[in-house]
Amino acid sequence: MRLIVLGSGTNMHPKRAAAGYWIETDKHLLFDFGPRTLQNLVRLGLDRHRLEHLFFSHYHADHFSDFITFFFDAVIHATYVAPRPPLHIYGPKGTKRLFEAMFHEFPTFSPAPFKTSVTELTDQTIQLGKTRVTAGTVVHSRKLACQGYRVEYGGRTCVYSGDAEYSRGLVTLCGHADLAVLDCSFPLEHPGKGHMTAQDCGRVAHEAGVKRLLLSHFYPVAEQYDVKRQAAEKFDGRVTMAKDRMRIDLRSAGATRPSQEDLRFR
Repeated sequence: MRLIVLGSGTNMHPKRAAAGYWIETDKHLLFDFGPRTLQNLVRLGLDRHRLEHLFFSHYHADHFSDFITFFFDAVIHATYVAPRPPLHIYGPKGTKRLFEAMFHEFPTFSPAPFKTSVTELTDQTIQLGKTRVTAGTVVHSRKLACQGYRVEYGGRTCVYSGDAEYSRGLVTLCGHADLAVLDCSFPLEHPGKGHMTAQDCGRVAHEAGVKRLLLSHFYPVAEQYDVKRQAAEKFDGRVTMAKDRMRIDLRSAGATRPSQEDLRFR
């Protein structure tokens, strides 16, 4: 299993792309598609025209907006250059309504020259080849249904919280994961509604018994403080701050490559 961070920041972060995470198992999976993540995907040489499974945690713009550019490009490429495989889109309640409206209203989006399916997931598990993906409800916005995701493959587990506050449901979703990618929007000194502070992330990781914690989704204020230290006050395992285009390989159950090999830029 391999995780590639396409975006570790927020909507208007001056140095980081917004939320986006590529996970490779026997499938290629993309979790969220925030602004500037498509550019990082292209820079890394990842083949967007072979991407088949796209998961959304929720539909705030910083987790979604690059899908519009991606899909327009996919339609043009499949029409004039080469065919692509079907695209399967997954997300929380409201996903079907949103995409039906988008496909109907956006010029050239429908009919697409490839099959597209849209599936809503709430607290359930699906099997994609040898990969299991579990969606679990997280607490972020009362106006939106929000899901975090747990990916299991070959005895290894990676969890992505999406935007989330601390909750028992998130702890359960992260249970004994090899890697947990958690919403570290704010430092302890400046908490924000609907998100976690670094200490909240450490608390989730400790209570869930995860092996490694990856802090991500930083607002600029978070980087003015030692959020890694703050998380470590609650979690005595390995803590890493995400960076755009970071790659983490989970080589075997419960194991990761040495830290000096975590960053690989192409």
